Amino acid sequence: MKGLRKYLTPFAPDQSGAVSVLYELGGILVICDAGGCTGNICGFDEPRWFTHKSAVFSAGLRDMDAILGRDDRLVAKLADAAEKLEASFAAIIGTPVPAVIGTDYRALERMSEKKMDLTVLTVDTDGMELYDAGEEKAYLALFQTFAKEKLPVVKGRVGVIGATPQDLSDLKEADRIRDRLQETCGYQAVCYGMGAGLAEVKKASSAEKNLVVSPAALAAAKYLESTYGTPYEIGYPTAEDQVAKLDHSGKRILIVHQQVLANAIRNEIQAQWDHAEITVASWFTLKKELKQGQDVALKEEEDYIELVRGGAWDVIYADACMQKMVPEYSGTFIDVPHFAVSGRMR
Repeated sequence: MKGLRKYLTPFAPDQSGAVSVLYELGGILVICDAGGCTGNICGFDEPRWFTHKSAVFSAGLRDMDAILGRDDRLVAKLADAAEKLEASFAAIIGTPVPAVIGTDYRALERMSEKKMDLTVLTVDTDGMELYDAGEEKAYLALFQTFAKEKLPVVKGRVGVIGATPQDLSDLKEADRIRDRLQETCGYQAVCYGMGAGLAEVKKASSAEKNLVVSPAALAAAKYLESTYGTPYEIGYPTAEDQVAKLDHSGKRILIVHQQVLANAIRNEIQAQWDHAEITVASWFTLKKELKQGQDVALKEEEDYIELVRGGAWDVIYADACMQKMVPEYSGTFIDVPHFAVSGRMR
């Protein structure tokens, strides 16, 4: 049955991904909903909510507010919050409610900026897509809004785009990426949104290059390249830590994760062992330029179950929650946690 979930929990929607990108940047984040979407974001989709403060608000839309399009009430609430909080910007993030009533986000942005002395950005998420689609929109809005100035390039400075808990699955992973880039290449890495604040976003054009660590960051990296000439690379510096210490030579291997990390694990294996046949699969975005012919996009649980049953895989790299989906699988299963799938951190 289409959409039936017997093993996996529902994946985070696009508004959760947008919040994840902006969470640490010191802004007022307004979820344009009646309260339920905000509760899900803070209670389930954003692990930093329990350890790191952020000004996340629900617009508290009532039925008649939505039906009559009373945008002025949302603007008034936002202006009131801006007077009481120290914030560097405000963001209005969409949900199914404004999508259904056709909210004009550009008008909301202009109305809000007239009421207060803050830059306002809007992210037109609609709750119908998955978290990575929201991340992609939020990254683009973020750099288009704040990376306005062409600055001198600082040699050795690397901007890391795509670092969110949904994709890294570990709140300390951004630190490890920074340390690894420093140790191996001497780079000074800036992980936007995980450790680096809005001031660093504004200096994005000073980076010698950008590193894309998740598919959701690719559009933003292309924007910075076309706007400021900043080249980008795609990779995951700590992928080697995920590779199991076993002989992969001649093995049939399935890797299920976000595309950039999965590709990086594949590259690490192919660099060390010969004749390994490796397929990457993902429940989320598979960018065409990063996809090989054998790679598979997953949508339903049955897609994964059939892929495993019909693939004669010797080794599977995936979140442990997927092991129970095919209990008859007798090969080697390597646990690579993916918070976006299981809600479990490393």
